[in-house]
Amino acid sequence: MLPRPPWDCRPLLADPKDLTVVFQPIVDLASAGIAGYAASARFPGTAAPDVWFAAATEAGLGAELEALAISHALAALPDLPPSTFLSVDVSPHLLGSAPVAAAFAAPATLRRVVVRLTGHTPVGDIGALREQTAALRGRGARIAIDDDGSGYAGLQQLAELRPQLVTLDRALVTGVDDDPVRYALAELVGAFTGRIDAWLLADGIETSGELAAFARLGVPLAQGWLLGRPAPGFAPLTPQVVDMVRGQVARARRSESVAGLLRPVRQRPAGGDDGTAPPPYVLVDDDGTPSGMVLTDPHSGRSYPAAVSLRVPPAADVTETLQRALTRSPAQRFDPVVCTARNGEVLGLLRMEDLASAAATR
Repeated sequence: MLPRPPWDCRPLLADPKDLTVVFQPIVDLASAGIAGYAASARFPGTAAPDVWFAAATEAGLGAELEALAISHALAALPDLPPSTFLSVDVSPHLLGSAPVAAAFAAPATLRRVVVRLTGHTPVGDIGALREQTAALRGRGARIAIDDDGSGYAGLQQLAELRPQLVTLDRALVTGVDDDPVRYALAELVGAFTGRIDAWLLADGIETSGELAAFARLGVPLAQGWLLGRPAPGFAPLTPQVVDMVRGQVARARRSESVAGLLRPVRQRPAGGDDGTAPPPYVLVDDDGTPSGMVLTDPHSGRSYPAAVSLRVPPAADVTETLQRALTRSPAQRFDPVVCTARNGEVLGLLRMEDLASAAATR
C-alpha cells in the first residue's frame, strides 16, 4: 500500500485542532479603515490550502473539510471588532451539503457574516443555490461572489443570486496599473456592481501602483499583502498603511475631480460693481454666493456680463462636469464653470479648455 500523502485530511478531521484560521483585513479605501476580515484556513506542513481541499475532494471529504474550516472561522465571531464583518469562503456546490449547512447553522445569527462563494466547480442547480443563499440571508448573512474573468459563474449566477459584494480575483488585480485591458475590465466590473447595488472588492493588492489604480477607479474595498497580511487574530492596520491609503485616495480624488483644475478669480460685490476691474471676475451677493460674471470676448477684447449657468463643488467629476457644461445653451456653452463650496462661497473658475484637456487624458 502506498503511504498517505502529507496532506491526507483524514487524520486532520479526526483531530480538528490541527486546522487553524487566519484573518486578513479588508480595507475601506474611502475611510482608510477596516471594513472586515477575510478568514482562511491553514493546515499542518507546507502544502497550500488548495492542495488540502483538492485532496479532500478526491477522497470524498470535501464538504467535511470545508465545514471544519467554516466552523473554525465562525467560532471567532465573538471577538470580531465592532462595525466589521467576517468573510467566510465556501464552494457553491457544497453549500447545500449537510456538514456545511450544519456549520452555518451553529451561530445564533449570521448578521456580521459575508458568505463568499468561491471555486471553479460549475453549479448544477442554480435554483437550489438561490434558495440556499436566500436562507443564509434570512439569518442576516450577506452573499459575495468571486469574479476571476473566467466566466464560470457567469451572468446567470449574478442575476439569480444578486450578491451584495463581488470580489475581483487576484488574477485580474495583479499588474492592473500597467495593463490597460485589466484596468478596463476592473472598471467594467465596478460599474456593473454599482448598477446591481453591490460593492466591489479588489483582492490580492501587493503594490502601491495597484492600490493607486483601484483608488482612481473608486473601488470601495481592497485586500492584499500590501495592506495587511493574514494573522491569527483581528489585527488593526498599521499607521503606515493608513497613511498610504489616505495619500493614494487623496491623489486619486484630486486627479479625478475638478479641484486640481481650479483657477483663482477675483470677486466683486454684485450691487457695487463699477465695471472698472479687469475681467474675468465673479459678482457675489451679500452672503458670498455668485450671482453673475464679467468675462472678456476673445475676439473683440471687450468685457461683457454673463450669467452663472453652472456651479459645481470641488469634488465634482471632471468628465461629468464637462458633459453638463456642454449641454448648456449655445450662448453659454463655453463660459467658465463656477466652483463653489458647500456654503456657496466661490472657490474659483473652471475653464472649458482645462476640463476638455483633463477629460481627454483620463
